Amino acid sequence: MSYVPLITSIVSFIFAIIVFDQYLARRKPHQIVWAIGLLMYCFSTFTEFWWNVYGPVEIMYRLWYLIGAIFAAAYLGQGTLYLLMRRKMAHIIMAVLGIASVYAAYRTLSVSIDISGLTELTGVGIFPTDLRAIITPIFNAFGTLALVGGAIYSAVIFWRRRILPHRVVANVLIAIGAILPAVGGTNISVGGNINLFFIFELAGVIIMFIGFLRANEVFGLFRFPLIHGFKKVEESE
Repeated sequence: MSYVPLITSIVSFIFAIIVFDQYLARRKPHQIVWAIGLLMYCFSTFTEFWWNVYGPVEIMYRLWYLIGAIFAAAYLGQGTLYLLMRRKMAHIIMAVLGIASVYAAYRTLSVSIDISGLTELTGVGIFPTDLRAIITPIFNAFGTLALVGGAIYSAVIFWRRRILPHRVVANVLIAIGAILPAVGGTNISVGGNINLFFIFELAGVIIMFIGFLRANEVFGLFRFPLIHGFKKVEESE
C-alpha cells in the first residue's frame, strides 16, 4: 500500500493541471480555487507516500495534517460555492476561509507535538484538542457539505429540468468521489485502518475526475505547451 498515495498524488496533479488549463481559457474563479484545492490534495497524498517510504519527518507530518486534513476539502468546497453562488457572497466566504486558514496554519505549524511514537499517519492524540476537535471538523464539514451538496444540487436541477442528462451523471459521480475521502478520514480519526483511507482517497479522486470529465467542462482550447497539440473541441451544448 505504500505507493497508493503516490498514484493518488499523480492523478490529482493531472486533474489540477487540466482544471488550471481550463481557468487559463475561461478565467472563472471556481476553476482556480478548484485547481488550488486539487494541488493541495496532490501535495497531501505525496506527504503520505513520503511517510510510508522514508519514515516519520515532523515537518511532513505537520504539512500533511494542515494541507490534507484541514485545507483540501475546504478549498474544493469553496470552488463549488464560486460556481453556484453570487460572486459577492462567494468572495465574503472566501475571505472568512482565508482568515481561518491563516489561524489554522499558525496553530498547526507552531504547536509543540511529539511524533516519536507514531507508526502510522493519524492526528489522534498528537495535535491539541482545538485543532483535532474544532478546527479540523469545521473545515472538513464546510468543504464536504459545499462540494457534495453543490454536486447533488446541480444534479437535481438538471434532472428536474430534463436537460443535459450527462451532467446529472457527472455530478452524482463528483458527489460520490467527494464523500469517499471524508469517510476515510473519519475512519482514521477514530483509529481505523490507514490503508483503507489511502484506497478511499485514490478512489475518490478518480471518481471525481471521471465526473468532471463527464460534465464536459474540460473540453476547450488547451493552453499549456505540453498539451498544445490538442485541438479545440466545441462543447455540444
